[in-house]
Amino acid sequence: MDLRDLRFFEIIAETGHLGRAAEKVFRSQPALTKCIQRIEADLGIALFERSGRKLTLTPVGEVLLKRARFLRRSLEEITHEVSDFAKGVAGHVRIGSSATTAEFLLPQMTSVLMQDAPSVTMEIAIGMNDVLRTSLREGRLDLVIGPDSGVDAQFEFDKIIDDDVVVAASLQHPLFNLSKIVLKDLCGYGWVLPACSVATRVWLDQVFEQKKLPAPRAQIESNSISLMPRLIARTNLLSFISRKNLGEGKVGALLREVALPATTMRREFGVSHRRSGYLSPAALTILNILKSRGEELFQSE
Repeated sequence: MDLRDLRFFEIIAETGHLGRAAEKVFRSQPALTKCIQRIEADLGIALFERSGRKLTLTPVGEVLLKRARFLRRSLEEITHEVSDFAKGVAGHVRIGSSATTAEFLLPQMTSVLMQDAPSVTMEIAIGMNDVLRTSLREGRLDLVIGPDSGVDAQFEFDKIIDDDVVVAASLQHPLFNLSKIVLKDLCGYGWVLPACSVATRVWLDQVFEQKKLPAPRAQIESNSISLMPRLIARTNLLSFISRKNLGEGKVGALLREVALPATTMRREFGVSHRRSGYLSPAALTILNILKSRGEELFQSE
């Protein structure tokens, strides 16, 4: 099976139309038709169902598309590897970062990187850890800096520092008028929380479930941690954020921790990469900076 045929098959599958695919790859429609015929002859089964000019993948076609994409990514990684070794410590690195590490670690890390490897360029995506790890798994990111999401055989995780996630409220919140705050008191208020799939949200829901209390009611769902303090600073809403974000000079300067041991989540911040994925010399340079100096840089805000 020819790799070029597989690439043309990918384009045809994505467009669902021979004419549009032909325009995209600068080939004639008959040439692409022969490409599909060659692959179908090799496999002995149809890859597409035809309805007029529209092409829809058969179940076998879906399997082949998934494998073809994997092969193409592998070939791209081989090409990158050869090129990067030729250039030395240079190249482009795609980094995913949680909001907390973006604020407290990335600026310091970038400063060190520009001294050690000034030719390296970076592309940074800020987001929730579940979304970033999906991008890492699919090869759209090289490294993800953020909280550990538990055991995953596909990833290598190197710890940088410990962090606490706590319940936070506005300075004037009615909870602070109570002589003693208990977990049940938090049930009377709405929350600003990330999506249900995010690890901190899952952990918080389980805390309430274990005490046979209703899960925190999300009045607002947001994928921006930096936005959460601003959303609750002038309301009676509660949120669940890193303790690093609280205090003078921080985005959470107008907030106060609702100090409850039961709702204090200890987590680890670190850097993740795919075990089987290729890391360029540039990505390895960044990884080594984070592993050797990450804790120091995190603390030097």
